[in-house]
Amino acid sequence: MQKYLAEFLGTFWLVFGGCGSAVLAAAFPELGIGFMGVALAFGLTVLTGAFAFGHISGGHFNPAVSVGLWVGGRFDVKDLAPYIIAQVIGGTFAAFILYLIAQGQAGFTGVGAFATNGFGDLSPGKYSMVSALLIEIVLTAVFLIIIMGATDKRAPAGFAPIAIGLTLTVIHLVSIPVTNTSVNPARSTAVALFAETAALSQLWLFWVAPIVGAIIGATIYKIVGSEPKN
Repeated sequence: MQKYLAEFLGTFWLVFGGCGSAVLAAAFPELGIGFMGVALAFGLTVLTGAFAFGHISGGHFNPAVSVGLWVGGRFDVKDLAPYIIAQVIGGTFAAFILYLIAQGQAGFTGVGAFATNGFGDLSPGKYSMVSALLIEIVLTAVFLIIIMGATDKRAPAGFAPIAIGLTLTVIHLVSIPVTNTSVNPARSTAVALFAETAALSQLWLFWVAPIVGAIIGATIYKIVGSEPKN
């Protein structure tokens, strides 16, 4: 149970810190942190969470990462469903706490989009469904390649959380205008449950695209990163 609880806590921190920065701080009058601040918040939550819980559970905090690591031969299939359940519950609990906090603002009129992911009218830049699919697949594939490379036994020890956190920061800098950045089905599900938009109707894309991207990325790394035979 320790590793499942670690995944719960790590995903809670990712959603609370990352989505919390978007909901509470991104557009704060005059002092808003903007896209750069939100991107850093997501990257830093993964970096710190991986240092805190990586030695317990591997620090996935993301169903797509768990699937990708399974495809890549780094994760036991028996833990796949429990990890995903723990991740979704942890993220949803964080979103619920954020929902309660948001209601405490003077003049509260609703949470609106609540840092959800989307395409078309729900995309920050009004990008199409095809654009959303492509960017989520490509960026999740890159994420898995870097995760597997950084955690390879041949890689420098102890630096993986830094590489992974910085990668997630870059991913957000690229894709916030397109989909508000998912690459994580648990993160997308958590906030969609509380949003006042049609985010739930588009949630399928933010499960399908990251998982497809993770499978592609893990497969690529298995080919590129396999140890040469003597």
